[in-house]
Amino acid sequence: MGRLFGTDGVRGLANTELTCELSLKIGRAAAYVLTQHTHHRPKILIGRDTRLSGEMLEAALTAGLCSVGADVHLLGVVPTPAVAYLVGLYQADAGIMISASHNPAEYNGIKIFNTSGYKIPDQYEEEIEAIVLDDSVEVKLAMGDAVGVSHPCESAVEDYVKHIVSTTDTTFEGIHVLIDCANGSASATAHKIFPALKASAEIIANKPDGVNINRNCGSMHIHALAERVKNGSYDLGLAFDGDSDRILACDADGNIVDGDMLMAAFAMFMKQQGTLDGNTLVVTVMSNLGLIRCAEESGINIACTKVGDRFVLEKMLEEGYALGGEQSGHLILKHFATTGDGQLSAVQLLTMMKKTGKSLKELASIMTVYPQVMVNVEAGKTAKVKLAVDKDINALIKSWEDRLAQNGRILVRASGTEPLIRVMVEGKDLDLINRCANEIADMVKTL
Repeated sequence: MGRLFGTDGVRGLANTELTCELSLKIGRAAAYVLTQHTHHRPKILIGRDTRLSGEMLEAALTAGLCSVGADVHLLGVVPTPAVAYLVGLYQADAGIMISASHNPAEYNGIKIFNTSGYKIPDQYEEEIEAIVLDDSVEVKLAMGDAVGVSHPCESAVEDYVKHIVSTTDTTFEGIHVLIDCANGSASATAHKIFPALKASAEIIANKPDGVNINRNCGSMHIHALAERVKNGSYDLGLAFDGDSDRILACDADGNIVDGDMLMAAFAMFMKQQGTLDGNTLVVTVMSNLGLIRCAEESGINIACTKVGDRFVLEKMLEEGYALGGEQSGHLILKHFATTGDGQLSAVQLLTMMKKTGKSLKELASIMTVYPQVMVNVEAGKTAKVKLAVDKDINALIKSWEDRLAQNGRILVRASGTEPLIRVMVEGKDLDLINRCANEIADMVKTL
């Protein structure tokens, strides 16, 4: 088995890669590591999304945690950011979310938050991983009254909803919004949040059956929502992913508003409100060049990180910034949350619309999206290693960079989660960047 934790916890096919046995081991190891660091009987929260495998993995994790003396509080179906929030509210030592986010139902994952609602430190992950992967390491099991117990938590949804509603000082009368819950975690909360704030909200894809999460719905399939908004009488549409830590939107005309465009609007609004700490927006290398240009023209600084919301958050914490995110819709509003939160972002977006009196189309129009072409090339580990040192490929990239100059951008990177090398090119001339991307991709295929 290779490395266990990726950039966003443990992920894999449920019952094939992420098995009950592995989940039990992770639970045991996590309880042991937490006990070593806290020196007391740990209190652990567990939440899950709507996947059929969620209850199975929850049971295995719970057994592992309790076997080493941790007490477990079962939150039921909640968004990932709810776990991050509630771990602090309930004064727990850690929170665990069982979810594979935007992936299909057959996948699942395990993500662990610390007592402050942030991802557990790398040191903890490494210690847990070492115990799980080394069968020779013995974890002392609890005996007698030292064995942990599990409790259902009936207040989790209501406490999270109350928190999200409390983040705005306005209500949303007059806004007609179509909301897509991806048949995921938001199905448990959206119908409470938006009516509480007096939005005229129609909610769809909110009938999970265990296997329909993210299936032709949610932020991964927003074009279906956009078509309904365009043909209806809605002011906008909002789409979450399976665990509701992402948001994408569409305006009244059905135009897609992605994470970059939302960040541009938020950054401008927060700058005007005096809440854009450090006058800086944190993005990843995959953000559209149009967002960079928009920020420059607005006098807003850009800090850029590797792909992954964990790297965005790390930069925000290091430098004290308040806003960051990804094109995919992970938006981190640090004044309100310790992680990306789709429904929180939605509430803040509607607040911005009410306070500015502008439609989503008007707010998003401050950014001009540069055409972007992505070509994925199948690549194994050897090709990924060669990529960084191959002189011919680097010379080709350099020649195209000189040709595009200030009107384009090239990013060639090995995927951290899939056997792919991604070639991304942006620029004003679509024909030109298509030629550029395909020429580079053809050479990458020779590695």
